[in-house]
Amino acid sequence: MSTEIVILAALLTKHIICDFPLQTPYQFTNKGTYGHAGGLLHAGIHGFGTFFALIWFAPLLLILKLALLDALIHYHIDWVKNKINRRYNLKPSNGQGFWITFGLDQYFHQITYLVLCLQLT
Repeated sequence: MSTEIVILAALLTKHIICDFPLQTPYQFTNKGTYGHAGGLLHAGIHGFGTFFALIWFAPLLLILKLALLDALIHYHIDWVKNKINRRYNLKPSNGQGFWITFGLDQYFHQITYLVLCLQLT
C-alpha cells in the first residue's frame, strides 16, 4: 500500500474520531459563534489529532505546521456551515438543506486532508 493512502487513511480515521465521538454538545452548539471556546476546542482537538496521525510521516516542524493549518481550516469550515444553518434555520428535521450543508462540510474537510497528504509526499 502506498504511503499516500496510509496517510490519507490516518487523517480520515482521525476525522471520524474527532468529529463524532470526541465532539461534545458544548462544542457543536457553539461553533457558529466566532471565537467561542467550544469551536476553538473542537478545532484544537482536530489539530492534536492531525499531529498524532502524521507524526510517523514527516519532520516535527512540518507536522506542527500542518496540524495548525488543519485546525484553522477545520474551525472556519465548521463556522461557515453553522452560520449558514442558523441563517436559514436548517435543522436535520426540516428538510434537505441541513443535509446539503452537512455533506459539504464533510467534503471540504476531506479535501483538506487530501491537501495535507500532498504536502507530505
